[in-house]
Amino acid sequence: MARPRPALVLASTSPRRRDLLTQIGAVPADIRAPDIDENPHKGELPLPYAQRMASEKARAVAREDGEVVLAGDTVVALGRRILPKADSEAEVARFLRMLSGRRHRVYSAISVIDADGGQRTRCATSQVRFKRLSEEEIASYSSSGEGIGKAGGYAIQGSAAGLIDFLSGSHSGVVGLPLFETRALLKAAGLPLA
Repeated sequence: MARPRPALVLASTSPRRRDLLTQIGAVPADIRAPDIDENPHKGELPLPYAQRMASEKARAVAREDGEVVLAGDTVVALGRRILPKADSEAEVARFLRMLSGRRHRVYSAISVIDADGGQRTRCATSQVRFKRLSEEEIASYSSSGEGIGKAGGYAIQGSAAGLIDFLSGSHSGVVGLPLFETRALLKAAGLPLA
């Protein structure tokens, strides 16, 4: 007897992640918001932090065998420093001043729990550079509200794209879900994707 097709559960309420999943033909049967402590551990570096967050988010919403759970976490890092989600216009402006004219890394980790409970985690690393930003550009972007709630204080899928002069790596990863790695893990977990 053939095993039933597993149901995909997305451990994220991010509309960007849902939209990105549709690009690879993956439609979640359920969406669950993970409730975990997202504070970095003392001395935790950006890459291990991103991987831990994705893994913990997946485990936090996994409920039963037969489901495939997908979780992601995107971390913006300037050197060893993690730039969290900006919570105000002032923080967006502060982050943009820090990132202006400099390269930074974006770690986009994904974790998949397969229908048998096995878990795999991968991470796409991208390098991004903003042009040298004027105070007027910083003020304009900050006041738009687009960067509030976004890691590092910006959304590459929005107007910030016009301020970025270099990107190496996964554009979808910087948005919030690296599609190449996601597709590979979901296929390995038994989801039939084109």
